[in-house]
Amino acid sequence: MSHKPSAADRIRTHIERVGQLRQQASSVGLDHAVNEVKRLQARRFRATYADFLQHPVYAPATRFFLDELYGVHDFAQRDAQFARIAGALERLFPEAVAQLAVDLAETHALTEVLDHDLATHWLAHGVALPPALRYTLSWRQTGDRQARARQLAVVQHMGLELQRLTRMRPLRLALRMMRNPARAAGLDALQHFLESGFDAFASLGDARVFLDTISARESRWISVLFDGSEHDASAALAAELARAPAAD
Repeated sequence: MSHKPSAADRIRTHIERVGQLRQQASSVGLDHAVNEVKRLQARRFRATYADFLQHPVYAPATRFFLDELYGVHDFAQRDAQFARIAGALERLFPEAVAQLAVDLAETHALTEVLDHDLATHWLAHGVALPPALRYTLSWRQTGDRQARARQLAVVQHMGLELQRLTRMRPLRLALRMMRNPARAAGLDALQHFLESGFDAFASLGDARVFLDTISARESRWISVLFDGSEHDASAALAAELARAPAAD
């Protein structure tokens, strides 16, 4: 009979994968290209969700996704903290919180694998191409439509779990009480992620409209970048990037 990996095992596996990619990118000089890809993707996200970023209800959750999942940040500290207390998550928190951490780790790993592969093609194309065309070509060479769909599905699940957990008032209170112990234990980055997610989704109310809109818009971009002609796809992306508000 096969043994199902625990939440802690899955978290560690995902975080180890991210660490390997981070080391590999640094050793071969790919880290700059990875950051270029992430910055372009963040611009596209700000354009696609410009309405949400200005919305009084949806803005916190939108910024949570942009900053904590797809931001151009060094998540090494948070990753190390997640890996270090992966087992404790299962012992100290409800199962749903441990699953939330698994979702984060899987989304993080999927994103890093795809961005690493995309950056490899991005670097090969060189700077002569317009960024939107360079990205479109790199996206198609990276391929793996199934991984893109999985990435979106895990984000949806994470959002629904965050909404459910925010309704558990004792859990939210317990999380606030963990601030000082978390800081003392060197878990401040992990604490920040959890509190940011709880705060964002607590103010959201029913998250389904928000999450359904994200699913529809991201599915559309997946189709545009995979299925449209190179000219049409890159033109659509260039127009979207031009709409992006400046980063904060």
